Amino acid sequence: MVRPKEASLAQGHRNILTQQLRQHLTQIVGRGIEGVSGARLVSNAYPAIESRVVPALNDARLTLISVGKAAVPMTQAFLEASQWTSPHGVVAATAGESPDAQLDFFRVGHPVPTDASVIAGRRALDFATSVTRDRLLLVLLSGGASAALAVPADGLTLDDKIAATQALLRAGVPIDVMNCVRKHLSAIKGGRLAAATPGTVLTLAISDVVGPVADDPTVIGSGPTVADPTTFGDALRIVQQPGVAESFPVSARQVLVEGVAGARRDTPPPGDRSLARSTTTVIGSRLHAMKAAAATAQDLGYQVEIVHEPVVGEASLVGASFLERVRRLASGRRGSVCVVSSGETTVKVRGPGRGGRNQELALACVEGLAGMIGEVGDELVLASIGTDGVDGPTDAAGAIVDGTTLARSRERGMAPPALYLEHNDSYAFFDTLGDLVRTGPTDTNVGDLQVVLVGHAQR
Repeated sequence: MVRPKEASLAQGHRNILTQQLRQHLTQIVGRGIEGVSGARLVSNAYPAIESRVVPALNDARLTLISVGKAAVPMTQAFLEASQWTSPHGVVAATAGESPDAQLDFFRVGHPVPTDASVIAGRRALDFATSVTRDRLLLVLLSGGASAALAVPADGLTLDDKIAATQALLRAGVPIDVMNCVRKHLSAIKGGRLAAATPGTVLTLAISDVVGPVADDPTVIGSGPTVADPTTFGDALRIVQQPGVAESFPVSARQVLVEGVAGARRDTPPPGDRSLARSTTTVIGSRLHAMKAAAATAQDLGYQVEIVHEPVVGEASLVGASFLERVRRLASGRRGSVCVVSSGETTVKVRGPGRGGRNQELALACVEGLAGMIGEVGDELVLASIGTDGVDGPTDAAGAIVDGTTLARSRERGMAPPALYLEHNDSYAFFDTLGDLVRTGPTDTNVGDLQVVLVGHAQR
């Protein structure tokens, strides 16, 4: 039996270890986000495309369209690498300022489009149409582009597009499913941007798509410059599903019905000649974030385990399986361990609370993580964050859980974590404990990053 004095000393060592792990966790997560900086990824990719863009730059035959959460740093990096002195084109970003006064800059919305998204989309189509056969259209694409460029299909309004997006978000559908519908309610997505230009199109994309096909160009930003393997029929089947059908706008459903009937032209399918001169290269993804995080953890002395399989599914339900994976990877280790994973979970909104998928995943791990203390290590610390700095409709990027989280919540008289999950109120839980992670906009997006540290106290 542990005597009171020994218990006090043990708790003191544990608190010191917890503080150290949390400090390391913050450092590792930060380096993971830095590893997918839009500027860094474009700079690294530029040598491979230099021979294609320099002639176009020299002859003033290049047009730029840069869209998404990383649009500003991607554009800045390209301008610096290419030394382009007279840029023209469109930059549509969710944050930041115009990277060059000569470019048309739009501050757009996310996750739903705004008036600026529509103006930016129409301007992008205008530029694409003006690119002649001997010219090059360069597209810099990153997560958030689906909402950034929104040109509603004929007969639809911006309000229709917003209502459709909100219905899909509330239902918690995966991004590939959501973007299938978006493409068929749009005049710019699903290859239509590239199809609008007679010129050559080169797209550099930062991927926030984890599946079912990793880094699928047809899903990134709803694939504005690539052929679309989905159809109006696929989109209609999605919106007829329970959980979506009840709130999906009638006007948007009618567009899909007309498309299935052949009254509307579908998106360009694979092999369509209008996209023969369009190529896409993925220059960054969640793998880059995990690699950067893992390298930092190794420098700090951790044994690193990278989980390459993406963490997906409903956030509130995957906590148990996620922790079981951590248990298997950390069991039997003598030194401290770092487990790095990534992916993109979903949230089904059932309650009136606030939160996001990373906060829900973290909350779902609270009780299980507390139960693992002493089994795999003297202390565990977990973080799940959105690499874009935004987790749901909140000001947080995610949350941190450690071995004291459950006990601290009970000391405050808080309800069990399961009740907060039931009400989709993970934000309130972690805000009360001071365990939200706030990074602000990061100017990038490759989905979510999870880092778990398992520490062993010095005996």
